[in-house]
Amino acid sequence: MSKILSYEKKDTWIHELSGVTKLLFFLLWCVVSMVSYDTRILVVMVVLSFIIFRMSKTRWQQVGTVFKFVLFFLIMNLLFVFLFSPYQGTEIYGTKTVLFHIAGHYDMTKEQLFYEGNMILKYMTVVPAVFMFLVTTNPSELAASLNKIGVHYNVGYALSIALRYIPDVQKDFAKIKNAQAARGIEMSNKAGLLQRIKNVSAILFPLIFTSMDRIDVVSNAMELRGFGKYRKRTWYSSRPLQRNDYLVIVFIVVFTIAAFVITFWDGSRFYNPFV
Repeated sequence: MSKILSYEKKDTWIHELSGVTKLLFFLLWCVVSMVSYDTRILVVMVVLSFIIFRMSKTRWQQVGTVFKFVLFFLIMNLLFVFLFSPYQGTEIYGTKTVLFHIAGHYDMTKEQLFYEGNMILKYMTVVPAVFMFLVTTNPSELAASLNKIGVHYNVGYALSIALRYIPDVQKDFAKIKNAQAARGIEMSNKAGLLQRIKNVSAILFPLIFTSMDRIDVVSNAMELRGFGKYRKRTWYSSRPLQRNDYLVIVFIVVFTIAAFVITFWDGSRFYNPFV
């Protein structure tokens, strides 16, 4: 498995942004995506997400495998939503326009399709932002930048270590998967979908135990070096805020405010085209 979702230095203006700027953008972007069900805003966010993703020069090989897992869980989530709440959309939008009957008390309605379409848009706004943040942010620089704006270095180090060890966890996953395949457990396209899900789920427990061992090693090493003893520390990697950082911060703050104003203009966070 290649280095998926790991930081890779590239010559783009996004890579040159401070880790604090990218973290603030990512958090506010996700907040707007989670809160708003205004289709107009979500469409704009999807377009901007893919433009930014393209500008970051992120290779598909870095995110393709993870994107497939996200797509699978998105489809399963939408199926479960329809299975347990087939008329969630009609309850939200206050109308019911049946397109066709499925079976039993299940009808496909315009309102339900519109509601689940908004859910797809919400995922598609966040996923590229997550990928962009992970592959363009230097973990060490992020920790140093957070500490410079007043965040305790323990918190910065926690985020830094989490980002730094994502590639290692993926390598462990690949090793365990290859070991299972060598024992005759099929995980390729030759096996059925349900069988592959069952076989891949068997990797989780060895992966968890391997990760726990790594956590123990890292925590012992940090404790032996006296980590956390002093209130302040020096940083090897640090980047001050530049002009582009301030421009991005102003943009995301203004965009967040505008998105909330448009979303709640009529007193509801759901855009309703059926009235």
